[in-house]
Amino acid sequence: MTSPNGNSWEEWDLSGQKLKSLPHDLLAHARKADLQRNKLKRITGISRFTDLTELNLSRNKIMEFSQEIHNLHKLEKLYMNQNNIRAIPEGILPHLRRLKFLKLSTNRLTKLPSDINQCTSITYLDLSKNCLQNIQPLVGLPKLKELLVEKNQLTELPSQLFQNGSCELITCKATGNPLRCPPEEVCAGGVMDIQSYFRQMEENPNTRSAWTVKTMFLGSSMAGKSTLCRSLKKGKPVVVAVEDRTEGIEITQLYTQGVRFLFWDFAGQEEYYLTHHVFITPRALVILTCDLASYSTVDPQSFKDQVWFWMNNIQLRVPDSVVLLVGTHCDQCRDQEEVMEKKKDIEEKVRIMLANRKKVLKQQKKNLEENMDASLFTDQLDELDCLLEYNLKVLDLVTLDCTKTEDIDNLRSHILMCIQTENEFLCSESILPKSYESVEQAIHTLVALQQIPQHGIILLEELGDLILNHVELSRESLYSILRFLLRYLHRIGVIVWYEDTSILSDKVFIQPSFLISMFKTIVRHDLVQQLEGVPRELLMQEGALVKQKFTWVDDLKCRGTLHNAAMRILVRRELEKLIEDDDDLVTEVVGTRKEEGIILALLQHFEVCLPALVGSHLNPQAPVFIPGEKQWESAKEAKKDPDGACLFPIYLKDDLIVCHKWGEDKQDDLSIHVYFLPEIPHGFFHRVIIKTCSLYPTYWAGRQQCLLCCGNRLAVVRQKDKDGDPFIEIRCRRPEKDEEFRQLWDLILAVMSKVFVLSRQWPGLTQQVHTPCPERGCPHYFTWQDWQELNNTDFYNIVKEEKLVCQGGHTRRTELIFPKVPVLQ
Repeated sequence: MTSPNGNSWEEWDLSGQKLKSLPHDLLAHARKADLQRNKLKRITGISRFTDLTELNLSRNKIMEFSQEIHNLHKLEKLYMNQNNIRAIPEGILPHLRRLKFLKLSTNRLTKLPSDINQCTSITYLDLSKNCLQNIQPLVGLPKLKELLVEKNQLTELPSQLFQNGSCELITCKATGNPLRCPPEEVCAGGVMDIQSYFRQMEENPNTRSAWTVKTMFLGSSMAGKSTLCRSLKKGKPVVVAVEDRTEGIEITQLYTQGVRFLFWDFAGQEEYYLTHHVFITPRALVILTCDLASYSTVDPQSFKDQVWFWMNNIQLRVPDSVVLLVGTHCDQCRDQEEVMEKKKDIEEKVRIMLANRKKVLKQQKKNLEENMDASLFTDQLDELDCLLEYNLKVLDLVTLDCTKTEDIDNLRSHILMCIQTENEFLCSESILPKSYESVEQAIHTLVALQQIPQHGIILLEELGDLILNHVELSRESLYSILRFLLRYLHRIGVIVWYEDTSILSDKVFIQPSFLISMFKTIVRHDLVQQLEGVPRELLMQEGALVKQKFTWVDDLKCRGTLHNAAMRILVRRELEKLIEDDDDLVTEVVGTRKEEGIILALLQHFEVCLPALVGSHLNPQAPVFIPGEKQWESAKEAKKDPDGACLFPIYLKDDLIVCHKWGEDKQDDLSIHVYFLPEIPHGFFHRVIIKTCSLYPTYWAGRQQCLLCCGNRLAVVRQKDKDGDPFIEIRCRRPEKDEEFRQLWDLILAVMSKVFVLSRQWPGLTQQVHTPCPERGCPHYFTWQDWQELNNTDFYNIVKEEKLVCQGGHTRRTELIFPKVPVLQ
């Protein structure tokens, strides 16, 4: 039986109706009620609807978990996620004897009611994205199978939850917490890893509390990072010559007062930024150096170059970090008054910068909420809420004279104090069973005994077999903890293991410094000079002629392409400095004319470069990429020629070839603008070029533009800036026939999907999509609603209307603004 508007009398869909109170007349006999995406602040009268078995109150503005709910004795499913609930009163949940599913994520819960474990039928419980510090009340839920407590403030999980027989837990997700016991890396492996951890804790009572901090030194070139890093390690001033400055990343360790520091010194030259994102990880202490001697309080560009640029990238990449500002070269300042003036100026500008970011995000959220139908922008609103929850912790600037031992000692002490104060942010303390320590020590022993190749790249299974020879553990016990330990060592910076990357998950990089050394042979500020300096003997090893070297140099300068043969020579030369008499190892890393080596595969995987399909012509039969399709063979996958060349967008100098092939923009072009807040990350567009050009076999690339060819359709992708707002434009020619719109929008959406996937790698980044009004001179635009999670069919149902009118009164066909297939006459 159905109601007059098509709803079942027992099932009511009242979502997105802007309701401010419950519609009592409609819900009298309802069994299921969907009231999500409304404006409910209270649910007064809900106790009347005692027939309800399923109630969805998510995405409202509810602040109280109403006492009336305890009357809903038949309730089996309750959704109250994405509200503003701060507490659940005692005496409600024990009355819900049939409740199996409870979703309370994205609220403001600080604690749980002590009687929640009397709600004995619960099998699914989602408490993620709250402010919980303790979940001990959950112990005793006998039927609990799925527990989600991600992104809270938990430092420990109750061991009783994971004891056999106490409950039926199959899934537990707890990442995003400052966990000590078990560490977050254990939780990432799921229930079995957590159970194994607690079992090891019982079997090895001599546990240790390990304090390990990955410390990343960032800052502009010549800001004193290397001097500071090496001086902290030695405990006294260390002079670093200009020619000895960091290239790529240098890694060292320091043990002091029970804390192990992993120092990662990142090069400050622009050419190295492209690979930094591979190694910058969350839950690290960032030491941001600023050269106070050259810093100017009156020149805005000085703050932007030395502080703002780096702070911005930290916010985008690791928005929950702790940043310690260090002012260097104080000995070169005029006097102490100048030092303090610059310190105060930097701290105030940083404070304003962080406050402005929050202000911009809040205003963007307000703009979306004021749309005619805010429910269409739910995903974007959720994303903004998530960004507003991030809390980049910036500590006061410490001034430093690196020529004084006293200043070095004081900074060491200050860093140790910061670690203890900010441990919640850094997760620097982890409680580890004794067996975990023995496995880590075994890895160090294997390196010392040279049982691991010098390049440090080893298969996961082979590493496990070697470790077994050095620990008193069974194979089963070892493999139950090995993955956790590798995650942990990756997070703190001892090793590198890309568990979530299919082509690399079976390999462990025991020596990150070796990997970085390989990267910096190719991604460096003086690559042209390095290539020009290759002697004839090395060319002959590759079977190349001197005149070919001139071609390689010219292609790098003019086209941004580096021939694979040249790459092999440069990497081999670096390898032979590090490795003696191991031709097999060199070949494995460098590759041959027939088979690519590890270094080339890594550079392509991390989207530093793209195989250049030299000599390919326009291909009208090129396959069409369709968003949502699971199977797709990209150009990168379709053709990898070890004897070819790779495109490095970072080395491109201009956009002349793209401008020539595309021609002038036309008024009736289809144009989409993807805006980024607070800005487009440095190097982001280079990776956009690589991701989008990998879709199609024919393309032209420039420094800030690329042109894609799919059949007879072209799309130009550009990085632009208008009135200080950075965006990426995707532009296509208007098709001549209506039936061609679908293929054109498929092309645009393919590019947008790649840009969206790439942006997920910067957690502190948000985006919005606009279509500018096509009318000449009109400043208005059309805002895209949520689209990222839509499937291929739904893309074309974003807007139902056949025509749209902008705020300036200009009318245009919908297919010129949003994905839509026009109705053919």
